[in-house]
Amino acid sequence: MELDLGAVRAFIAVADTNYFGEAADRLGVTQQAISRRIAKLEADLGTALFHRTHSGTRLTEDGAAFLPHAQGLLALADQAVESIRARNRPLRVDVLGTRLPSTELIRTFHEAHADVEIDVVTSQGLRSGRASLANGSIDVAFARVVGTLDPSIEHIPAYFGPLHILVGRKHPLADRRQVRLTQLRDSIAWMPSNEPGSEWADFYDCLAREFRLTIDASGPNFGLDHMLDDIAASRDRFTFGGERLRIPWHPGIVQVPIVDPTPVYPLSMLWRRDNRHPALPLLIGHVIAGLRPFDPERHWLPPAEMCTGGLGAEADDPNRRS
Repeated sequence: MELDLGAVRAFIAVADTNYFGEAADRLGVTQQAISRRIAKLEADLGTALFHRTHSGTRLTEDGAAFLPHAQGLLALADQAVESIRARNRPLRVDVLGTRLPSTELIRTFHEAHADVEIDVVTSQGLRSGRASLANGSIDVAFARVVGTLDPSIEHIPAYFGPLHILVGRKHPLADRRQVRLTQLRDSIAWMPSNEPGSEWADFYDCLAREFRLTIDASGPNFGLDHMLDDIAASRDRFTFGGERLRIPWHPGIVQVPIVDPTPVYPLSMLWRRDNRHPALPLLIGHVIAGLRPFDPERHWLPPAEMCTGGLGAEADDPNRRS
């Protein structure tokens, strides 16, 4: 005997709602269609699955026994369909911002795997990335990992971004080839994009405490282009940039690397352990192959991050699928 999955789906809907009409609304069909499917399923099984009353329905003993098996059967069917759909849809990647190093990682991946279709999205970082990964609206997120992640989320280090400063040509440090963090104490780091509660604001707060720097996060934030205009006109303000941050050219701005130590912003790649998109192992392998490791002799991370996994767990085998 072969069970009709449409009838099984109707049975579960009626069992959940206790009403044929509500089950019909849930499935987008008529009440008569639900009745026909249930009648056929009962005929195929040779037993009644529901007691019908004026106040709704309730499962018979046989119906209650059949319900968990029906749910398992439908779950397997849905997984089978999703396994095919996943192979035929773009890999959805949250890069946080299109000027950031994560976008460059995806761009170079696409150059190496031009046949992989990719949807690039931007977000509010880990705050939205957790939920988007959990509900399947994205396949991959790039973010600095802070706090405890859901056990269903896997992550590996993706990039340790060396920080630079961006200063105007009137700034006393503009003619330096390199600067140390201690030399920034007489200046103000202007960062209106440091949103309270974000993982990047937390990073820069840690940096400021460690090296006694001053950060001004006042806004409004009109974007990087406008911020560079203001920095270029200032003698005491600067902002932080990065080695792979795509900074628009500005005639009044100088970019200077930070040394001894060089703060590095840690980006991780996150995905759901049960994600079966065929391009995901390729991207994991690409990220692992291109990672320049953290160097404790030259680099700086927040001390707590170094102790609690900010360096990332051991890079996973790109062929391992948990």
